[in-house]
Amino acid sequence: MVHEISSQLLDITIIKELLLSNAKLSLSASSTDKIVACREYLEQRLKDQKTPIYGINTGFGSLCNVKISDEHLSKLQENLVMSHACGTGDRVPEEIIKLMLLLKVQSLSYGHSGVQLITVQRLIDFYNHDILPVVFEQGSLGASGDLAPLAHLSLPLLGKGSVYYKGKEVPTSEILKEFNWEPIELKAKEGLALLNGTQFMSAYGVHTLLKAYKLSYFADFFASISLEAFDGRLEPFNDLIHLVRPHNGQLKTARRIQEFVAGSELISQEKKHVQDPYSFRCVPQVHGATKDTLAFIKKTFETEINSVTDNPNIFIQEEAIISGGNFHGQPLALALDYLAIAVAELGNISERRTFQLVSGLRGLPDFLVNNPGLNSGFMIPQYTAASIVSQNKQLATPASIDSIVSSNGQEDHVSMGANAATKAKKVIDNVERILAIELLNASQALVFRSPLKSSEFIEAYLLMYRGEVPFVDEDRELHIAIKDTLLFMQNMVIESEVLFD
Repeated sequence: MVHEISSQLLDITIIKELLLSNAKLSLSASSTDKIVACREYLEQRLKDQKTPIYGINTGFGSLCNVKISDEHLSKLQENLVMSHACGTGDRVPEEIIKLMLLLKVQSLSYGHSGVQLITVQRLIDFYNHDILPVVFEQGSLGASGDLAPLAHLSLPLLGKGSVYYKGKEVPTSEILKEFNWEPIELKAKEGLALLNGTQFMSAYGVHTLLKAYKLSYFADFFASISLEAFDGRLEPFNDLIHLVRPHNGQLKTARRIQEFVAGSELISQEKKHVQDPYSFRCVPQVHGATKDTLAFIKKTFETEINSVTDNPNIFIQEEAIISGGNFHGQPLALALDYLAIAVAELGNISERRTFQLVSGLRGLPDFLVNNPGLNSGFMIPQYTAASIVSQNKQLATPASIDSIVSSNGQEDHVSMGANAATKAKKVIDNVERILAIELLNASQALVFRSPLKSSEFIEAYLLMYRGEVPFVDEDRELHIAIKDTLLFMQNMVIESEVLFD
């Protein structure tokens, strides 16, 4: 399968399918023409115009007033990439690096950046051959673009740095020899086109958003299993309640829960209690608010990944080269902070359901195990979930409200969107673990409701799950059960129309 980079807009669904299918990239004829035309226009302007043009024949940042002679323009771009490649900290996961390559190619394909065609094609070659530059998490302020991470992404174009290839980290020079490639000689403007941009923040955002949608689905599904195990009531999910407070996410959640438990013997049996705790009764309201937040974030990122975010921008028809601030990550920083907060709440309420299940209520044994006392059962997984929830509360503190002056005051307001991005990923990975603990507990609790059955859908899912994570008769190392539950969840593919409807 080949995905053609063209005027067609990228969306979350297309990216999900690209990743699942491991499709290759190619440039459309129209994108090729735009890139070539823009480069030719820039070359002509450099010949005709003697006054400085920022980032093309000047220094960068607070050095913008330093004019660079024509014979040094290529060296200027190479120096820019090397000097800015000063990232540190943990390494960016390979799946996010691949997204960075895709999104950088998409942004350059619009023909407003002045890059050479060979430069874009080499980025596509890296993507298609799974040659992934080594990039580090720390170094971007989220304004002037993701400078340090994108410098590391760009180093291999020059034959420098290192890359991941076939499961190993190797010097780029070895890859160039293997593929018989020459290093790219960057021309005027190219280094800035590569480094200015929001592809680090955007790639993290797309990656975490895709996972967030999957976790939103799991949160609804596992809440349904917990509801059944807790002998909960179905009335709080009745359409009538939600139609008089018609938030889309709330209504969608309620209907999804109804579908999950349809036909259940447990949900339809007579109840001895009048109400359930909020962690069950208010699932539509809490999970639904997260869904509505995801819809806003999806719109923000789909706008961003179809944008030109380097600087300056070149407009051939208008015969203009304009220096602005499209590299500023404020829209993404706010969205990423919102994402972290919204998904953290899925973990917060999930842990409360787990707490209720292990508390010895409604006929369930203490800590969901036979012979409690001799066995501690599921006492400590709830501790683990509570610990992770508490950490998420700290991680959900917004990064976007921060800023720090850089580049001698020229860059005096920054978004800190890169910190928001890496932080959001940690929150979402944490919520995955919290939900895994809920599934582990809810599936265990449901056994104690036998011989009554849940819905066919839930019973079929738990039958597959039990093949990987057996019922706990007596104490054993539950970290293994949590790990196996996570793997079971990660291997489950959910159709796009289910996730994004």
